Amino acid sequence: MIEVEIYEERDGRISAFSVQGHSGTAPKGRDIVCAGVSALSQTALLGLGRHLHREIDFHIDPSGDLHMKLREAPDDLSEAILRTMRLGIEEIEKAYPDAVRLRITKESGR
Repeated sequence: MIEVEIYEERDGRISAFSVQGHSGTAPKGRDIVCAGVSALSQTALLGLGRHLHREIDFHIDPSGDLHMKLREAPDDLSEAILRTMRLGIEEIEKAYPDAVRLRITKESGR
């Protein structure tokens, strides 16, 4: 199962996320569920860093697990990218509830 955890600040803005695991719905390289979640999360990472030039801490494990945290408070533009990622993952979770689990964690604040 792919487990996606999105971390929200007290004000509801997204400040971090992690994506771990594999869906197991098809062989490696042919798994559209993994591909979809990976495309959304990696595109969000690229949009934040390369398009918005936000400072982020991130790590991609050899297994493919991705962890990302904004270094500064989320703003309207970073929120737009991260909310869009969340919407896409929510739709994948609806279509494949046995393969993807999304969890929202409220942060205690910066």
